[in-house]
Amino acid sequence: MDALKILMVDDEARMRKLVRDFLSVKGFRVVEAGDGEEALDVFFAQKDIDLVILDVMMPKMNGWQVLKEIRQYSRVPVIMLTARSEESDELQGFDLGADEYISKPFSPKILVARVEAILRRSGTAASDTIEIGGIRIDRGAHEVSVDGKPVELSFKEFELLTYFAENQGQALSREKILNNVWNYDYYGDARTIDTHVKKLRSKLRDKGDYIKTIWGMGYRFTPEHEDKDAKEQKDAKGAAAGRTD
Repeated sequence: MDALKILMVDDEARMRKLVRDFLSVKGFRVVEAGDGEEALDVFFAQKDIDLVILDVMMPKMNGWQVLKEIRQYSRVPVIMLTARSEESDELQGFDLGADEYISKPFSPKILVARVEAILRRSGTAASDTIEIGGIRIDRGAHEVSVDGKPVELSFKEFELLTYFAENQGQALSREKILNNVWNYDYYGDARTIDTHVKKLRSKLRDKGDYIKTIWGMGYRFTPEHEDKDAKEQKDAKGAAAGRTD
């Protein structure tokens, strides 16, 4: 299997070299770009980029503009790097389709671990699908459909929905979701989950109601047929109790 290719975009040569060195040790191929325009040229010319690490503040074209352009054509995972750590910046990144958001300065080892986690979860076999309550999740193709109609999800929304589907009916705390979906020492606020859940519910249309809020704790994913089964079991128990009285 060929080494996975990562595009590292930053106007600081020192930062590009630091990240490239750490990723290369792990067996990744790294290509570089020093500004937004060069990043798009490399991305569309090579066509086999598996993940993009993208700085926000750059000359010629900033990271938000680059991300917006990439998202018109590709769902490739994108990790945003920024020297700012304001919540509004983070939310803007997620709105535009970013999958991870890391503030500078950061640990290169943690960045590498985030890269590995994203690529590991996106590399599931193409035949591995989940069909539940009218939702079909193709983990290999990274595609979701609702009642046969395709739904466009960001990488992190896809991971969140997959995690919910794999753990249907279970009460999932925000901490547990962070640990399993955001992976490896995620330092973000639990509000990140609520933001993604809100967007996911909207994109799933009426199936968004499957994601139940457990106040003060987290969420439970309960497809329609499970709700019916639970009701039928409850009614059956009630009927049995009535016959024994």
